[in-house]
Amino acid sequence: MKLPSDMLRLPFIITLFFHLSVLAATDSDYAVTSPDGRLVITIRYGNAGQLYYSVAWEGKTVLEDGRLGVIGRGIPVQDQVRIVAASGIQRVTDVYEIKTAKRRLNTYRANRRVWHVQDGNGRRYDLIFQVSDDGVAFRYYFPDPGPKGMVIDEELTSFRFPAGAKAWLQPMAVAKSGWEQTNPSYEEHYRQGIPVGTPEPTGTGWIYPALFQVDSTWLLLTEADLDGRYCATRLRPESPGGEYRIGFPDTREVMPGGGLLPESSEPFHSPWRVITVGSLATIAQSNLGLDVATEAIAIAGDVVKPGKSSWSWINSKDDHITYDEQRRYIDFAADMDWQYCLIDVNWDRKIGYGKIKELAEYAATKGVGLLLWYNSAGDWNTVKYTPKNRLLTREARCEEFARIKAMGIKGVKIDFFGGDGRSVIQYYIDILDDAAAHGLLVNFHGATLPRGWSRTYPHLMTVEAVRGFEMVTFGQDDADRQATHATILPFTRNAFDPMDYTPMNLSEVRTQVERRTTAAFELATSVLFLSGIQHYAESPEGIAQVPEYVRAFLRELPDSWDDVRFIDGFPGRYVAIARKSGSRWYIAGINGETHAKRIRVDLAAFEGVRQAVVITDGYEPGTFKRESVPLGEQLIDVKPNGGFTIVLE
Repeated sequence: MKLPSDMLRLPFIITLFFHLSVLAATDSDYAVTSPDGRLVITIRYGNAGQLYYSVAWEGKTVLEDGRLGVIGRGIPVQDQVRIVAASGIQRVTDVYEIKTAKRRLNTYRANRRVWHVQDGNGRRYDLIFQVSDDGVAFRYYFPDPGPKGMVIDEELTSFRFPAGAKAWLQPMAVAKSGWEQTNPSYEEHYRQGIPVGTPEPTGTGWIYPALFQVDSTWLLLTEADLDGRYCATRLRPESPGGEYRIGFPDTREVMPGGGLLPESSEPFHSPWRVITVGSLATIAQSNLGLDVATEAIAIAGDVVKPGKSSWSWINSKDDHITYDEQRRYIDFAADMDWQYCLIDVNWDRKIGYGKIKELAEYAATKGVGLLLWYNSAGDWNTVKYTPKNRLLTREARCEEFARIKAMGIKGVKIDFFGGDGRSVIQYYIDILDDAAAHGLLVNFHGATLPRGWSRTYPHLMTVEAVRGFEMVTFGQDDADRQATHATILPFTRNAFDPMDYTPMNLSEVRTQVERRTTAAFELATSVLFLSGIQHYAESPEGIAQVPEYVRAFLRELPDSWDDVRFIDGFPGRYVAIARKSGSRWYIAGINGETHAKRIRVDLAAFEGVRQAVVITDGYEPGTFKRESVPLGEQLIDVKPNGGFTIVLE
């Protein structure tokens, strides 16, 4: 039997128990069960061509009668569609390695089923579901766009939660709003524990990943495997009866002259709609948003090297992007055994290409690689920072990438993108392709959620798309809310994709802002938050103030992780997670509330270790305390807005 081309392109190993069956009139319900049997999705064919799906976890329905389908040009007419055939169950297995996620080696197993949907004129699409032990992924495949191609005007997909469910959601910023018209950039505060159905206040929608609680079950919604033929989506602002529908971007979120909506003249697929289902441990330990992404492209040479970076801008801002200051931060990185130093805005005017080359050569003698900032440019915002207009076209981009590669530069940070329209998504993909061809690492800022790109493009080290530490340096309100905000991120933004939060300010914020988190809280974020390159928000002066054992901890901290284990937590309140590298485990915990907590950690559960060292807050503000503890159950006292780390070896 010939498989649809979408299946032929998958990197999965698929054991096929496959047949196509033409549906009889009574064949209206079809199910797919996870390999362990605890998770079940059911497809129901309703009236007027409407398809519905439901999700049950351990026998309890957690999503009921969510809608399926699309509306557009050149695709099946939605009110005329019917299911004409369905496959049998296919066993899917995929094994892959990734250096920028919570687990280096991953095995994805799922059961897969395909429904063939067709209208009265013979136009068709496939509905593909995959169910793994940790969640559900589904997408649409359009095998025959026809001579005029296809345009999708609207996606009907929805997620319908039962009454009483709660949500942790971040609003999408209004396009062209904010500083220099740079929104949207996925940098708002979360609404915590709100009833489902609560309208989004700006009318723009809710971003992914979106976290929901249905009694004791947790669900995390996102999308993955987005390419330049589709736009990035969001959840619509209105959710009557707890039903959240897929929404498309604002019409202003496009490249100049570029397209907004999904469009193709060749066979194509939508991104995966990803629903992680289970406990909070499931959310914290799952890689589902990466599991379904396209396999990694080939990159020549030894380019993909995760690591840590010094960064002057977070402390001294624009005025100190100078030759002498950057040399000082290169020395800082070398002293801390960090691999990179990031030089931020206006380096082309304040330092110049010739002097940057000198700095790159000096950094190389210290074992440090330089990363350079760029303005993504375009007329969608009014940002004046430079270098600007160097990356907009492929010709200009390749010329610039070749120039800085010859100077010894290791990677680029590209800032201030124009939203989520299809043409902007294609711009991201074009940059990633050209950077790979030139052997450059990439960091996107002022950017969209990467949606699994870090698997497909392993040189994509990190992406901002978070209200990160720079916001703490700008205003007291963000400093006041930092601790609770940080406890949400491992369950949402940082659940799958690398996140450039730029964490860990151990001494003080060098602006008018007073930091509310403790020193041990800040140290814990160096383990808790995942980023292929971790740009630390600390200065040479600040690091000199901490004990030598803290500096040693940061020098020895791994650059990537082999495994993850959830310890305890609740979004907005507290979180503790363990990460493994080699034979050593690191446990990090933070308290997001203004009263002290005791967090229980069973150190005996970690096999093969002989000793445990805990670093917590000291008795005086801004100080640390270190002690060895027995390998048994421990109750860790955590100060208000405080934290801890444990090293097991």
